[in-house]
Amino acid sequence: MKKKLNQKLINLIEYYNLINANFFLSNKPLKRTIKNETFSPVGTKEEKLNKLKKKIQLIQNCELKGNAKNLVFGDGNINSKIMIIGEGPGANEDIEGKPFVGRAGKLLDKMLDSIKLDRSKVYISNVVNYRPPENRKPTDVEIERYLPFLVSHIEIINPKIILLLGSTALNALIGSEVVISKARGKWIQKQIASIKPWTIASFHPAFLMRQPEQKKLAWIDLKMIRDKLKNL
Repeated sequence: MKKKLNQKLINLIEYYNLINANFFLSNKPLKRTIKNETFSPVGTKEEKLNKLKKKIQLIQNCELKGNAKNLVFGDGNINSKIMIIGEGPGANEDIEGKPFVGRAGKLLDKMLDSIKLDRSKVYISNVVNYRPPENRKPTDVEIERYLPFLVSHIEIINPKIILLLGSTALNALIGSEVVISKARGKWIQKQIASIKPWTIASFHPAFLMRQPEQKKLAWIDLKMIRDKLKNL
C-alpha cells in the first residue's frame, strides 16, 4: 500500500513538472520578462509580418482564440517610427480584424490628429491578438503566452518610439511593479529583443472615455511624443 502511494506521488510530481505547475501555483506575483523565445522569420518586413501572423494563427488550446471571430494583428504603416500598443481587441475589432476601430479607436484617432499624426504615420497592435470574452482584461497566463509574439512584432516593425496605452501594455513590457498613473509621461529606453526604442506610457482611450478629466494628462504625453519625434 505504501509503495503504491509513493508511486502515485511520484507520478503526480512528474505530471506537475510536465505542465510547469509552479508557474500557475506560485504565490509570488508574476514577473514578466522580455524573453529570448521570440519568433525570428527571414525575408522582407512584410514577409516577416505575414509569417508571424500565420504563427499566431496556429496557436492551439487558447480560450481567447476559441471565443474570437478574427485574429486582430496590426494596422497602419509598417515602416512607421511610432508603434502603439493597446490591451486587446474589443467587439468591433473582433468583427473587423483591426485594432482600435471602435469608440476607443475613434478617440485614439482624434488624439493622434492633435499632434498631426494618423494611421498612415503610425503602426498599431495589442498585447493579445484575440478578443478576451466580454472584453475582460487578459489574464497573466494569456499575456505571458502572447508576449513572445508581441516582442517579435515589435522587433520586426523596429520603431523608434513605442506608446503603451494602459496598464496591461505597460505591465507586459515594462513590469508588473509599476502603475500607469505613476509611469505615464516618462521616457525610458527599454531593450526589446535586438532593439532599444524610446518607450512612453499613457492612458488607454477607453479609460479616458470613463475619466475625461484625465485627458489633460494624456495631452501632455502626446506633446512629449510630438517633441521626441522632432529630435529623432
